[in-house]
Amino acid sequence: MSKRFNRGRRRAAELLVDLGAWAFFIPASIALRFEGWAGFEPAGAKMRVVIAIILVSAVSSGVGVVVLIRNGRPKVGSFEDIWFLSVRNLAAGSTLVVVALLTSPRLIPLSTCFTATAAATLLSMIWRGALRDRDQRLRGRSALAKPTIIFGGGVGGTQIIEAIMRDSSSDYRLAAILDDDPAKRDLSIRGVRVVGGRESIRSTADRLGATVLIIAMPGANSALIRELAKLGVEAGLEVLVLPAIADLLSGQVGVGDVRLVTEFDLLGRTVTTIDLDSFIDFIAGKRVLITGAGGSIGSEIARQVSGLGLASLTLLDRDESALHSLQLQLEGRALLDSRHLVVADIRDRDRLLWVFEEHRPEVVFHAAALKHLPLLEMYPTEAIKSNVFGTQNVLECAGAVGVTHFVNISTDKAANPVSVLGASKRLAEGLTASASEAFDGKYLSVRFGNVLGSRGTAIETFQAQIAAGGPVTVTDPEVSRFFMTVSEAVQLVFQAAVVGNDGEVMVLDMGEPVPIIDIAMQLIAQATVPIEIVYTGLRPGEKLHEDLFNDGEVGVRAVHPLIFHVPVPVIDCADLCVLGGIDDDSARLVMQEMVAGRMNVSPRQNPAC
Repeated sequence: MSKRFNRGRRRAAELLVDLGAWAFFIPASIALRFEGWAGFEPAGAKMRVVIAIILVSAVSSGVGVVVLIRNGRPKVGSFEDIWFLSVRNLAAGSTLVVVALLTSPRLIPLSTCFTATAAATLLSMIWRGALRDRDQRLRGRSALAKPTIIFGGGVGGTQIIEAIMRDSSSDYRLAAILDDDPAKRDLSIRGVRVVGGRESIRSTADRLGATVLIIAMPGANSALIRELAKLGVEAGLEVLVLPAIADLLSGQVGVGDVRLVTEFDLLGRTVTTIDLDSFIDFIAGKRVLITGAGGSIGSEIARQVSGLGLASLTLLDRDESALHSLQLQLEGRALLDSRHLVVADIRDRDRLLWVFEEHRPEVVFHAAALKHLPLLEMYPTEAIKSNVFGTQNVLECAGAVGVTHFVNISTDKAANPVSVLGASKRLAEGLTASASEAFDGKYLSVRFGNVLGSRGTAIETFQAQIAAGGPVTVTDPEVSRFFMTVSEAVQLVFQAAVVGNDGEVMVLDMGEPVPIIDIAMQLIAQATVPIEIVYTGLRPGEKLHEDLFNDGEVGVRAVHPLIFHVPVPVIDCADLCVLGGIDDDSARLVMQEMVAGRMNVSPRQNPAC
């Protein structure tokens, strides 16, 4: 009953405003026309004005009733409401013009008919807009809603502000807008002011009691998101973000699109594009073999190539459980009954050769490797067995069956290596370059940094530590790493396979290195309990900052803007003889000496050793 009464009061108020606009602007237009009432002298002038007001009021009200009966009542301030208002006032103003033309003396001057109609319509539109804005602002002010700062006064910010105002159940109450653009300072969007830039996040939050920061910049790059997220966390705010416009089903932003900042936002929002057609042409109809197929990179390669019309896809791994999981993903079943699922260890050259001779691959993606740096620092001979001798075994078997394209997956730790892992992968790059001289076909390496989604990465570790209640362990407050999503890395591996030259190392552009502490702090900010950060110090073999290129290497972007072509010195397999049979204490030193000697310590003698 109360709501119906309030609606009736509002309709009555709207009607009074509409009729009051006519009552004001008809005499005001006449006064403006004659520069005062003294110039309007026909007999009964005042009565004519009263008749004109009654006439337009009757016509406007009558048309309004007809519209209401036929179409229902539109929402205040909506396009339909403004359209119906314009129709009513146009009908009333047209009637006034006709009557003025037919009367003598004229009811009111003809020019004032047009002036009054335009002015009365404009006033009623302003009134409706004010009501709509008031309604939206009130709906956004729930007692339980969180005071929210919007960062971004552009299209994304405007859309999320309007969405919050429209949504009566919104969890957010608008407190202020921030934007780094000086031209937007003191700008007001739906009654909410832009009060500063990123430097004002903490002070604005303290002054207004804000608890949430929404980064409303769908086009923002990862560096900006990291900076804003860090400032928000330091100010004690819950940090949310709008996804990139490309990730939305439509270009319109809604309250439901707002979400927590993820590691993907912090590490990169750009979408890598590759020439998929050229890769499909390259891979279709080929026999493909993937080593380390159960790992993060190998399994993603398998997923992405499995539907591209291959003649065959052979998946090789020493981990039978990983192959079981991969077959389930690819085929929806895991009977482990295919000869193309191969349990084998790349350390076993005879077994590996038998596999290659059975399946006769044309394209090989070599992703099998040991990769956990601290363990390999303790057991460096294991790195030699898998990453060096294992790679050499795969290269020799590929050469023996005439593989046409061989892609060795490397790591940024191979650039200026200081760890056993980096040295072993650097040697693998050199062996791959040597194979390009020894065998027909194209042999190349692809080098990139940490892969988001890969097992054992820092982010995965942080998430597990947070789930356990902490603490989160970070080696050093200044440490940074390159990151890339697994999907993006594999797509660029494919592109490198197409455009790379024989013997080269293809270095993927990883963007800017990411401070690990920024990621840790953002993940901690999403935890439900306080989490402590403990700095453990760099472990043996770890760098503060990784490199993508060795000293003296010069990368050339020859074809793809995100792929550098780098020539790499070769290492002859005969040089590996010094690594055979040595102990852990000697292995680390010998590998570092080989790398420091630029990996060409002796001339190539026998490609098959």
